[in-house]
Amino acid sequence: MRVMANVGHWLEHRLRVKKVLLGTLQHPVPRNTASWYYVFGSAALTVFGLQLATGILLALLYVPSASEAWNGLQAINHQVAAGWFIRGLHGWGSNFMVVIVLIHMVQVFLFGAHKYPRELTWILGVFLLLFTLGMAFTGQILRFDQDAYWGLGIGASIASRIPLVGPSLVKLMLGGPIIAGATLSRFFALHVFVVPGLLILFVLVHVLLVLKLGINDWPMPGRVVRRATYLKEYEDLTHRDGVPFVPGAVAKDVAFSAAVLLAIAVCAVLFGPFGPTGQPDPTIIQTAPRPDPPFLWLYSVLSYLPPAAETPFLLIGPALGIGLLFALPFLSGEGEKSLRRRPLAVLLMVLMVGVFGSLEQLGFRTPWSPQMDAWSQEPIPEQMLAHRTPLERQGVLVFKAKQCHNCHALGERGGQRGPALDEVAVRLTRDQLVRQVIQGGGNMPAYGKNLSAAETSALVSFMETLHPPGEPPARDASQTALREPAL
Repeated sequence: MRVMANVGHWLEHRLRVKKVLLGTLQHPVPRNTASWYYVFGSAALTVFGLQLATGILLALLYVPSASEAWNGLQAINHQVAAGWFIRGLHGWGSNFMVVIVLIHMVQVFLFGAHKYPRELTWILGVFLLLFTLGMAFTGQILRFDQDAYWGLGIGASIASRIPLVGPSLVKLMLGGPIIAGATLSRFFALHVFVVPGLLILFVLVHVLLVLKLGINDWPMPGRVVRRATYLKEYEDLTHRDGVPFVPGAVAKDVAFSAAVLLAIAVCAVLFGPFGPTGQPDPTIIQTAPRPDPPFLWLYSVLSYLPPAAETPFLLIGPALGIGLLFALPFLSGEGEKSLRRRPLAVLLMVLMVGVFGSLEQLGFRTPWSPQMDAWSQEPIPEQMLAHRTPLERQGVLVFKAKQCHNCHALGERGGQRGPALDEVAVRLTRDQLVRQVIQGGGNMPAYGKNLSAAETSALVSFMETLHPPGEPPARDASQTALREPAL
């Protein structure tokens, strides 16, 4: 103890942090806020610390390579001592963190803590929620299993619909036109460096604002927030009926954070880590790539929306929701905080919790949208086989063998995930067809590594015949001009 005291004195003489630490630990809070309703912020910070610790351990073993990621996770699960447990802590910690941050924001909204002078604290909280969701999404992609591969394909499809910047955003996200090794490297950098770095920065500023502005006082009926008088009223309240955070309020925070950590550990032991499931294979399209729980509600919405409504919803819904969250403290910066005096706020929150909870439940048993109920051996219409060359008939066999009918309809029979191909030769030239088959695009996976040159040529030759009678297939205008004789 004497040695530790000497070391402490030595550090204090050089760092001069004792006064700052004591001021932080003993900052006054209203007595009523030393409550179980105010423990979610510190719990979120505790779980974030757990995520950093387990993430560092996993990063020491994880290989961000498309060819090694899946095998590396299997080795961590089965060959590294307690590797499965560390992955379980990290995976379940991610889900717990999302839930706790959401509950914290609901509590802040219901208790009016977004009002003056804590507008910036709320805005930073919105950013923290978005970054937490970003951590959850990028973490799922790093599993690089079948669900992650197709989930990333859906994410890229959503990003591609953004006007003007969509294609560039997809190329930036994937590292090219298709999901490949560069894709995993980029998501590893996002998950390990970029998003955690932003989270740490915003958490520090968020905590600093809480210390500077104080913890929100208990919402009492009739205690109205007015910009002209609130700061003076809050200062008087903390002097009259305040307690130091340590030891006055910290006990409940510590107890709740410990309970959360114990719950995460129990889930890790009982349910194990998340995946990885089957190895990523773009040719296996009969799949239902359900995302992790934080995104199941979106999966459910897309499952029930008609295809024509997907793009408007994806472009307008999230932008409108996030915009309202940022605007909330400016739309409702003064007035009552008490739930008894804000029935519309309570009704809105009950409605939102009910809707999102129902969508989460539906996500566990909802099919992927659009419906994927085609049979890969659906017969090709006879009129598409008549008068075809041997090469084109070979293309029909490739079309069947690669289960193209699961996604694409011919003669109004077949899958609906991709566009019907009855007139595809009118829309795309031969070179464009070859590129689409090899590199993929949109929701279509790349088949370049799963088709030989001969199979690709045969398949494209067959698709070149898919045009209405009397209407020629599409041609490259530049090549046509080169073949025309000069005048």
